[in-house]
Amino acid sequence: MLQTLRLGPVIVDRSRYLPPIVRPLVQAAERGDDIVAPLLAIVGRFGFDDFTYATANYHLRPDNDERMYVFTTLPKEWVVRYDQSAYVECDPRISFVFDNALPLVWDQASERARGVRTDEFLDNAARFNLRSGVAFSVYSIYPSRNMVALNSARPLLDRRRREEIANNLGEIVLFGQYFNDLFVKGVIEKGRAPATEGIPLSPRERQCLELAARGMSSIEIGGKLGVAPRTVDFHFSNMISKLGVHNRQEAIAKAARQGMLMARS
Repeated sequence: MLQTLRLGPVIVDRSRYLPPIVRPLVQAAERGDDIVAPLLAIVGRFGFDDFTYATANYHLRPDNDERMYVFTTLPKEWVVRYDQSAYVECDPRISFVFDNALPLVWDQASERARGVRTDEFLDNAARFNLRSGVAFSVYSIYPSRNMVALNSARPLLDRRRREEIANNLGEIVLFGQYFNDLFVKGVIEKGRAPATEGIPLSPRERQCLELAARGMSSIEIGGKLGVAPRTVDFHFSNMISKLGVHNRQEAIAKAARQGMLMARS
């Protein structure tokens, strides 16, 4: 979503363990510099090509719902397609990471035949060199759901490459944890708006908003659309971010004022 990212200046507790591989990233954040170059250098040292981070994070006020923050070094065209196609519903990384504590190492073969939509996601992702990788959740001190993904243009991971990833997995996860902590300090705690604010709603998001305006819950909306209630909540996190509001009720009210909702008889 962003081609540059400045999180700082942030203050990092230097008394705790700081792995050598993440030091350039932390130093750039402390100075307030763009962190993309050191970020990609770390990703490259692990043998990957691109980076993605997403968090559905509660803003620090009592009447808020989750807001979605996304940062990736993948092309903007892919980010728009992912958003407008509602690929969050069929992205195997999402479904795995939020149901499992352990990382997912995946490629074009391992995730096939899980459904037509998942295969569609994999085919389109491959066109943007998103063909394999590792994805995992990280811990945050604030209520949130967080995913870190390192992405590769390799379509298949052979046994040797999987062993390399396994050998580096400890440092990879620690790197993801450091990125999350820096992002929380530089974005969440500073109250910065998500980069998606002002972006048009996707067709699926409009569907969810229309159904919510009729009084339907996430469980009811999920049943009608054939998706999990958690996925509906992800759509609302994204809508809340795009509309610049704090909760579902504010999203419905703003959409009604702007004529986004169909008139009800």
